[in-house]
Amino acid sequence: MSIKNKSSGHHGIYITEFDKKRLKGLIKFAAERWDNKVLPYLEDLDGELDRAEAVKPEEIPTDVITMNSTFRLRDLDSGEEVVYTLVFPAEADSKNRKISVLAPIGTAVLGYRVGDTVEWEVPAGIKRLKVDEIVYQPEASREFHY
Repeated sequence: MSIKNKSSGHHGIYITEFDKKRLKGLIKFAAERWDNKVLPYLEDLDGELDRAEAVKPEEIPTDVITMNSTFRLRDLDSGEEVVYTLVFPAEADSKNRKISVLAPIGTAVLGYRVGDTVEWEVPAGIKRLKVDEIVYQPEASREFHY
């Protein structure tokens, strides 16, 4: 499965300076220690980080998916809704819907805003997922990391 196309409307994606620094470190660490199967995911994430606008944690819009945010996605074809929390790989837990930022869907949604649509290639075709709601965002709750 891979991200085939992503559409974020008329604006770019945002990331906090802290998350960008930590994620760049994760990419470097993982590239040195993990097998080659992970490299395409690391490259996808690195590309997303390079095109994102990095801002101070207190300046991030409250409708943006940041690390440790909980958000609701809606499948635009089936109408099915699911709530996920975006986490670092060590905290990933599928039973509790905590998805790793290195998973294709995790990389896809990082920095996206309420109302944005992500198109994701799966074996059965293209899944179109819309970010419907930010249930929890650390920065909106004044939980800043530097």
